[in-house]
Amino acid sequence: MSPIEEALAALERRSESRIRDGLSRYGIATADRVLGVPMAAIQEVGKTIGRDQALAEALWKSGVYEGRLLAAFVGDPDRMTPALMDEWARGFDNWATCDTLCMKLFDRTPHAFAMVDAWAPDPAEFVRRTAFALLASLALHDKTTPDPAFLSRLPLIEAGAGDDRNFVKKGVSWALRAIGDKRRSPALREAARALADRLAASPVPSARWIGRDASKAFAAAARKSEAG
Repeated sequence: MSPIEEALAALERRSESRIRDGLSRYGIATADRVLGVPMAAIQEVGKTIGRDQALAEALWKSGVYEGRLLAAFVGDPDRMTPALMDEWARGFDNWATCDTLCMKLFDRTPHAFAMVDAWAPDPAEFVRRTAFALLASLALHDKTTPDPAFLSRLPLIEAGAGDDRNFVKKGVSWALRAIGDKRRSPALREAARALADRLAASPVPSARWIGRDASKAFAAAARKSEAG
């Protein structure tokens, strides 16, 4: 069998009908084909294969939901080009594929911040979601990039807060909460909280929801920290 056939066969062997049947309830079973493979099993297959960019591209073209998720674990961040990232982002049709690719592959590429900037104003719902899911992933995983890279993108969050589409709105909130996470610097936390307060007072319903959602998360984290 070819590498793509072997990879898909490995996924099929781990498929479960209960997983497949349950995906539709979470609004993520929108790919051409759904096998019903648990995420842990997808990660297991990816670990066995290792990084293989050619296979990742073949998996993406397969249209299989779990195959596209597997591409996040076998793709080579250094070989992902802006054009390829954009092509894949425009093929996202559910939040799970979007978020997995952002958290496991896109945020490791040298183009991550530039793609946040490129996608944030895009009118397509899942492309814009990708911008903020990627920014959240960077805030959670990138511990070396200086604060200005995140501070300079808070205006993107403020602008995106006016988009009331569900997946965009939740992505914007995620990005704001990640930048204000307790593991980030005091400067980032302060700036994120100030923006959350400003959005919470906005007359725009989506912005107000985002501000309140982030403020609740920050307050819960503070209480947990105080409790020790």
